[in-house]
Amino acid sequence: MRKTPIPAARVVRLLFVGLLGACVGSRGASAADPAPGYLGPRSLAVSPDGRTLYVACEDARQVAWVGTADGKVIRRVDLPAEPTGLALSPDASRLAVTCAAPKSGVVVLDADTGQSLQVLPAGHTAMSPVFSSDGKRLYVCNRFDNDVSVFDLTTGDLVARIRADREPIVAAMTPDGRTLLVADHLPNTRTDRAFEGNVSPRVTFVDTQSLQTSTTALPHGANGIRGMSVSPDGQYALVTHLLSNFESVPFRVDTGWINVNVVSVIDLPQRTVIATIGLDEYYRGAGNPWDVLWSADGTMVYISVAGTHELAVIRAEDLLSDQARRTMQPMMVAWPIYPSLGASLWRRIALPGKGMRGLAAVGSKVYVAQYFSDSIAQVDLHPGGEARMNEIALGAAPVLTEVRRGHLLFEDATLCYQHWQSCASCHPDARVDGLNWDLLNDGPGNPKNTKSMLLSHATPPSMALGVRATAEIAVRAGFVHILFSEPPDEDSVAIDAYLKSLRPVPSPYLVDGGLSELAERGRELYDSDRIGCYRCHPAPLYTDLRAHNVGTRTPNDRLDRFDTPTLVEAWRTAPYLHDGRYTTIRQLLTEGRHGLRPNEKLNEDEIDALVEFVLSL
Repeated sequence: MRKTPIPAARVVRLLFVGLLGACVGSRGASAADPAPGYLGPRSLAVSPDGRTLYVACEDARQVAWVGTADGKVIRRVDLPAEPTGLALSPDASRLAVTCAAPKSGVVVLDADTGQSLQVLPAGHTAMSPVFSSDGKRLYVCNRFDNDVSVFDLTTGDLVARIRADREPIVAAMTPDGRTLLVADHLPNTRTDRAFEGNVSPRVTFVDTQSLQTSTTALPHGANGIRGMSVSPDGQYALVTHLLSNFESVPFRVDTGWINVNVVSVIDLPQRTVIATIGLDEYYRGAGNPWDVLWSADGTMVYISVAGTHELAVIRAEDLLSDQARRTMQPMMVAWPIYPSLGASLWRRIALPGKGMRGLAAVGSKVYVAQYFSDSIAQVDLHPGGEARMNEIALGAAPVLTEVRRGHLLFEDATLCYQHWQSCASCHPDARVDGLNWDLLNDGPGNPKNTKSMLLSHATPPSMALGVRATAEIAVRAGFVHILFSEPPDEDSVAIDAYLKSLRPVPSPYLVDGGLSELAERGRELYDSDRIGCYRCHPAPLYTDLRAHNVGTRTPNDRLDRFDTPTLVEAWRTAPYLHDGRYTTIRQLLTEGRHGLRPNEKLNEDEIDALVEFVLSL
């Protein structure tokens, strides 16, 4: 069972604000030097007059004020945790910043002075803050609580928690303020071959008056949503994501055979997807699109492309045209994936930095956060002229450690043949994409669920059938057989270092960092000789590093013994089992009776407790 929502009682709120607010403070114009280490610019906002750029620096745990005229950092404001998003209020007087943690804080700052005005308690890994059109409410995605917090900014109270489906990662408001759109990061469905339904994330429409919701699904095979933007006239929403050809054998990567990189167009009055337009060119992919933004006048659309370090630009009328739908919509049931050899309508501009993230724009200028370069790309797209480029340094040029370089390479689609994808395409945040893939390393016809990279180097072998003896071997095989390239081994060594550096995210099922009473009862069952889960999943890695026959072999599997997966972060790795046939741990235990002795019976209370414990790891 999920823990109860954060109470809205005022005394609790005031205590929280007092504690967290003590950690927030402006260092002022006289202390513009960055904190030691990397900055990691992630999210941007720009003042209406275009004079001030606000930059959320994830790794430095700060927001920077930057003067656009001279590119100088005016002010830095320290935050209690990594900022994952920011938003400027409609009157441009306040800046809301989500600070991710198991119990996140949303810091509301004075946009002129940087002083803290409010600190609001949100859920697990808060992100993508959105103001209401009148500035009186704030909406925040709680990614790992699978819901959205609604705050009354006049009182600071929590109004409601609205359910989403799986990892709500980005939100946007219609211009009339009547509808909030919330996009999930990943699909939340079965992916085994017996399942014939749509496999894709969902977009939730929230009526801001009644808080009632409805949803629509993106196209089959969609995953990895990162950005969303609503047109100024309120007619369309754009969502950036991947479209995966996961039901075909990935024996090649060219022309988008495995993944294509797209933006879906949602007709808002109809609340349905009317087109999914590729950013790729026929022989050149645009690996891993991130943020998307309409220009203020609605004539242009901008997309930051994280994996190829580019800004993609298109006229809105071209994006919405019949030509784009005819020639730039992927055909996922045929090859070639793209139906036309014609020139793309996108203008792709190479940027000076690495790892594109958030966007902001005012007039003809577009600003792009360059995560790994600790800088901002300023692109002047003045009509009729060449794009003029300027790079705004937020601090000293970063010197990449092996781990940092490995992170960059893990997300770098230019390492892939024709730049279609990166390691992060199938392993976003080095975790899972929620899909099955029929890789040829164990023969065709037996798709396997994508595994998380967390603890991969500590829990050999790799793959469900253990066909790679170590994660080091798997990393190098991934370059050859998935990215279709052979970079120097030092690149693989750096990616190994990055993956080894990963640490588990605390489960949303924990209570104040510890097990709930229900999970404690589940732990006792887990460790009991009666149930004996610990035999195959012993702490601390929660795997015995061995393969077992648990009766789940499919007709096309070469072996009947499967590698025992770690249960650490099992709460975020659905669907479950090697073929993704179960969407919940409860189904795994009750329908599959996975790992339980044949004659062992659990009552409902025991099942609840055991599920709660596993989801708390």
